[in-house]
Amino acid sequence: MSKKITPYKDSKLGKKEQVAQMFDNISKNYDGLNRVISFGIDVKWRKKVIQLIGKNKPKTILDIATGTGDLAIMMAQLNPDKIIGLDISEGMLEVGKQKIADKKLGNLIEMVLGDSENIPFEDNYFDAITVSFGVRNFENLDKGLKEIFRVLKPGGVFSVLETAVPTKTPYKQGYQIHSKYILPLVGRLFSKDKTAYSYLSESANAFPYGKTFNNILEKNGFSNSKDIPVTFGVASIYTATKE
Repeated sequence: MSKKITPYKDSKLGKKEQVAQMFDNISKNYDGLNRVISFGIDVKWRKKVIQLIGKNKPKTILDIATGTGDLAIMMAQLNPDKIIGLDISEGMLEVGKQKIADKKLGNLIEMVLGDSENIPFEDNYFDAITVSFGVRNFENLDKGLKEIFRVLKPGGVFSVLETAVPTKTPYKQGYQIHSKYILPLVGRLFSKDKTAYSYLSESANAFPYGKTFNNILEKNGFSNSKDIPVTFGVASIYTATKE
């Protein structure tokens, strides 16, 4: 990405620190807003990710940019030995920990404060790694992907769920209206952080989706990368393996 999109244009902080601050600010109402903004379709997309990584019957799973743990909690149905949810926002993790406690999944899912560019686990540790709506928040995309490659076991699967931009009419126009006007407006009305949802929209539009992202995955060591567009192309699920 040529232009670095950050949440707070006037901030002197790096992107990583700004993203952590932004998610801390919106953590309390993030889940509710997310359901409204995506019309609940994001749940269906996550189910598809679980189906794809479940084929390998992973025993150790890392969910990066886990946020409030939605995907990590859903992956409990795969009966792994351990799920680690990693995120740079303490606020989001706290909300997630409460959800995990409510569902009595504390023995299975561990929430860890950490960063995709410096994952606190040894080489070849995880059978599967997932990121949902988090890759576009990486400060250094290549560095983050190289770290993910490092901690993934040979034969392991990496899956990314991320926004994309539809190319067909009328979905393209509908997406532009939704991301340019509706998403920032809902954010301004219901979130105490007025810029957060504008950033989420801008960063989604700037993300190198489709074949471009497949090429980036391959460049950083992954094999067999492919993308599956979902819901008229407003998001894509990517899968890749480590040989």
